[in-house]
Amino acid sequence: MVNLEWYRTFIAIYEKNTLTKAAEYLFTSQPGVSVHLNSLESYVGKKLFERTSRKMIPTEDGKQLYGFIIEAIEKLEKAEQHFKKTSKEVIPSINIGMCTETFQTILESEISSLNFNLVAKFGNHQDLIKDLNNGLLDLVITPKVDKKYSLTEYEAFTKENIIMVAGNNTDIGNIKNYIEEEDFSALENKLKNKIWYSASNEMEHFRRFWYENFKKRVDFKPNYILPNIGSIIRCIENAEGFAIVPDFLVNESLKDEKINLIWRGKNDTSNTLYFATRSDLQFKKEIELIKEIFKSKMNLKTQHHKG
Repeated sequence: MVNLEWYRTFIAIYEKNTLTKAAEYLFTSQPGVSVHLNSLESYVGKKLFERTSRKMIPTEDGKQLYGFIIEAIEKLEKAEQHFKKTSKEVIPSINIGMCTETFQTILESEISSLNFNLVAKFGNHQDLIKDLNNGLLDLVITPKVDKKYSLTEYEAFTKENIIMVAGNNTDIGNIKNYIEEEDFSALENKLKNKIWYSASNEMEHFRRFWYENFKKRVDFKPNYILPNIGSIIRCIENAEGFAIVPDFLVNESLKDEKINLIWRGKNDTSNTLYFATRSDLQFKKEIELIKEIFKSKMNLKTQHHKG
């Protein structure tokens, strides 16, 4: 038996004339609308619309199908409205992607104040951008721009500086002196013999900071490679060990003096962070609210840390 949602989607496309408007009406994604339409066309074995750049034009078979089903579907919808338990307004559901630490640091404390549903996905930037392009995510926070997806748009909103920190029980010996004297050869040799932490998904920070400051590739392996930066921070707080991390993630630990800032590097090593969305973005009001939370909280953290 045919899926009734395919018929609902077909009617929405027929009446709204575009996939985008149909998706907005149904509170779903445009790729989801396309899947339903393709499934229905495959089921009936006929092409139901002529697709143009501006609108969906029903074929003669599409017009006949609409005439056959519209009354029945409208009756079903009236029955649903009459017998359903509640009449709550449909609440948008926003799907976002980013690294775990960014979510925990910036957005986690704001969740209870949101007036819409939220689904958060964590993973590497490449996979998240792919999911965004496929319509599975509405917003991604990323330090990378992937130009191979034509539907993806990027908005730069802040920078994260990569810094060297250590637990407050770490013996830093002459390290501060070497930095002040700009004796980078001695500094490198000293640091290579220390206890180091890194994250399996963020080794790029480690390698990049090292190369930009010592003009050499890292030729040693960190002692502990953990799942993420959050694990690193928890491990070195009030303990021993060095790490290279984005500054906004350790702001609270630095303020509480659980870890110490060792070095920002000869010059700032930074990444631009972007909001990535699709060009056919839905739920613009909800996405803008999330963006404002990030802009406000990350700028405050950056200003506090610089101070």
